Amino acid sequence: MHIAMTLRRTVVAVALAALAAAPARAADNVTIGTVGSASANLWPVFISLDKGFFAELNLKADLVYVPSSAQVIQQLTSGSLDVTMSTGLVDPIRAIEKGSPIAIVRLEAQSPPYALVAKPSIKSYADLKGKVISVGGPKDITRIYVERMLAPNGVKPGEFDMVFAGATSARAQALLANAVDAAIILPPFNFQAVAQGFNELGLTVDFAPELPFSGTVVNLTWAKAHQDVMARVLAAHAKATAWFEDDRNRAEAVRIMVEVSKLKSDEVEKAYDFFRKGKFFEPTGKVSRKRLAALVDALVDLGDIPKIEVERLVLPGVTQMAD
Repeated sequence: MHIAMTLRRTVVAVALAALAAAPARAADNVTIGTVGSASANLWPVFISLDKGFFAELNLKADLVYVPSSAQVIQQLTSGSLDVTMSTGLVDPIRAIEKGSPIAIVRLEAQSPPYALVAKPSIKSYADLKGKVISVGGPKDITRIYVERMLAPNGVKPGEFDMVFAGATSARAQALLANAVDAAIILPPFNFQAVAQGFNELGLTVDFAPELPFSGTVVNLTWAKAHQDVMARVLAAHAKATAWFEDDRNRAEAVRIMVEVSKLKSDEVEKAYDFFRKGKFFEPTGKVSRKRLAALVDALVDLGDIPKIEVERLVLPGVTQMAD
């Protein structure tokens, strides 16, 4: 009840008020987990680190890369991580249904920003029948996306082979090395592959626009013991997202991503424009009940989980719900 009373106001206002009232003290540590390596999906996190948004709110953020989404959620459940950001939402939903003490507190990518990219010789979705596609994992959300893209084009589950690599960077490397026929990858890696002659067959958002991709998930024990810290983490993320959406910051946003991803500026510029045009980042900090329910329904249809209520997935009084 105390959480609900304390954090019913906007996350940003609460965090700033708490910081202003607090005496000078050492920064609060927070361990943030995420999957794989640098990609555009993590742009607001890198902005917060580079522009000092975490530091402004008296936070010392330690960003930890974990090989796969499933492992991220395992570490969050165990308490090895405090928070996970840019986390694919399928694994948290499965874990919560099984009783894991975690909760979704924010949507980040509110639609899936992936592209399906194939070898130069593959010109269409139909050409992927009998081919090898790299996805995140056997029950990863990227598998759902690929199946959603191929089925309407005559390629059914079971008519192609899959290999698994948790990080989009690993899938891109496998594609560029011709170790797989196609891969589902995030910007800027799709632009890197296209620049080298690979074919972008299509975008996941055109096939599953209603399915949210990623979010911020917290360990409940940590969240209840660190209400103020959690509020400040969310406030920093909100500020970084708003900063990203400001056209005046385009060049600096590109510079930040180039430094962390080591990709070329022109590829990162395309990724920036892609994310802005597609409005992939959720700007309000709220969780769409409708979108989250659509993702639950997709998992139910796959036979992964029984039907569960959206309210069971979030943290009451902290997660701001919409529609």
